[in-house]
Amino acid sequence: MKSVLVIEDNTDIRENTAEILDLAGYKTFTAENGKRGVEMALKEKPDLIVCDIMMPELDGYGVLHLLRKNADMQNIPFIFLTAKIERSDFRKGMEMGADDYITKPFEDIELLNAIEIRLKKSEVLEKKYSLSQTGISEFLKDVKDAGLITHLSEQYNIESYSKKQSLYQESKRPKSLFYLIKGKVKAYKTHEDGKEYITDIFTNGDFIGYHALIENTNYDDNAVVLEDAEILQVPREDFLQMIYGDINVAARFIRIITQNVKEKEERLLNLAYSSLRKRVAKALMDIHKKFNVEGNNNPIEISRDDIAHYVGTATESLIRTLSDFKAEKLIEIKDGKIRVINPEKLNNLLY
Repeated sequence: MKSVLVIEDNTDIRENTAEILDLAGYKTFTAENGKRGVEMALKEKPDLIVCDIMMPELDGYGVLHLLRKNADMQNIPFIFLTAKIERSDFRKGMEMGADDYITKPFEDIELLNAIEIRLKKSEVLEKKYSLSQTGISEFLKDVKDAGLITHLSEQYNIESYSKKQSLYQESKRPKSLFYLIKGKVKAYKTHEDGKEYITDIFTNGDFIGYHALIENTNYDDNAVVLEDAEILQVPREDFLQMIYGDINVAARFIRIITQNVKEKEERLLNLAYSSLRKRVAKALMDIHKKFNVEGNNNPIEISRDDIAHYVGTATESLIRTLSDFKAEKLIEIKDGKIRVINPEKLNNLLY
C-alpha cells in the first residue's frame, strides 16, 4: 500500500483530502503545519507528499527545501496544494524541485490523477533496466504508460509494413519515433564498396530511430523490414517531450543510452580483433537474446546473408562456421532455422 503525507494548516481541507486518499486505498498521514510536516516526513518516509504553501511556522517552500537536502527524501514526489495561482509562484515551486502544482479548490479526481501519475513516475525512475536496446525500449514504454507525456495522443498511426519495405533511409530527416509492435527490422549501413553492415536488429517491443531524433540530425543508417511488421509511429514532438520534459527522465534515459553506445563500441572491437568463430558465436547469442527476452528458445529466423552482414563476413564463411557449430552440438538447424542449444558454451568460446 502506497503512503501519502498531507501537510495542510486548514483543518477541513486536511481532513477531507486525507479521507479522499483513504477511500482511494492509500495509507495517509497528516500534519497541521510545515514544521510538523518535515518531522512526519522524516519519520514515516511516505511515497508521496501533498503540501500547502501558505502555512504558519514553516511554509511549503521551506518544507520542500529542507526535505530535498535530505538524501532519503530527494526522490519522493512532492505536490504543492495551494490557493495561489500567480505564475511566479508556480515557477518558483517547480524550480525548487516540486513535481506538480494543484490549485484549490480542486476536484477529487484531479488530485487522485496527479498522485497516480507521480507515483508511476517514481516507479519508472527507481526500476532497474537492462543496459541494452531492450532496456531502452522497456524504459520508453514505461515512461509512456506512466503518463509522463502531458499532450500525448491516445491513438497513434499503426501501419503495416511488408518484408523488404524501407522504414527510413540514410540522410533523411526524422519525423517520428518508430515502435515495433510485431515483426523484425534491421538497421544497416552501406560501405563505399557496396557491402552492407547490419548495426542492429529489432524485434517486438523495440523503439527504432531515437538517436537521430535526440541529436536533431539526419539518419546515419537505414532501416528495412525483415518480415511483415506492424509499426506505431510517435510524432517527434511527443517523443522529445517524453525525454526532455522531465530532467529525471532525461537523466535516466541518457545513462541507459550511454551504456548502449558502449556495447556497440565493444561489438566493433570484437569484429576487428576476434576470430571468425567468436564473432559468429557472439552474433548468434546477440540475436538469440533479442528474440528470447522472456527466457524461451525461439529459433533465429533471419537469412544467412543478414547474419553474415551482422557478423561482418562473407555468407560462405558464415555457413561453414555454422556447420562447425552444428557438429559441435552448439546449435541445431532445422528447416533452415537456427536454434541455440548450448548458449553457455557458445557464449564462452576460447577461440
